[in-house]
Amino acid sequence: MGLTHVDQKGHARMVDVGAKAVTQRVARAGGKISMGRETLELISNGQMPKGDVLAVARVAGIMAAKKTSELIPLCHPVPVSSVKVELQIVDDGVQIEATASTSAQTGVEMEALTAVCVAALTIYDMVKAKERRAEISDIFLLEKSGGKSGHFVRETPC
Repeated sequence: MGLTHVDQKGHARMVDVGAKAVTQRVARAGGKISMGRETLELISNGQMPKGDVLAVARVAGIMAAKKTSELIPLCHPVPVSSVKVELQIVDDGVQIEATASTSAQTGVEMEALTAVCVAALTIYDMVKAKERRAEISDIFLLEKSGGKSGHFVRETPC
């Protein structure tokens, strides 16, 4: 298979999806931001100086998914019909999962991944004054469905 984002002269190009069928497409991505127990307790108790960390991160992730094509140079603008960002405090950090869906000619994997990344960056920004060692990691596409390539599920969890 040839490179899809490069033309015959080696120049970057956006893939033409005009002839592809419009199908229902869903993508789910996950990631994590690790931090100390004391910081997690402050988040849980709503005591972080910058406010409700999880609420702000959730909104940031949703907003980012809607702006993905403005951030990733060759990514198509997709009419995102739904974005859900779930945040769960775990023993050593916050687990992030984003699900994006659309009915379009191309998928929403990048939208789900972007939502996770920006949610994690937002958490980092909101805790950095208290937690200099916060670490973003394990960002993966977990599942995608729809389109010609069909259904994909990551075998090993984040």
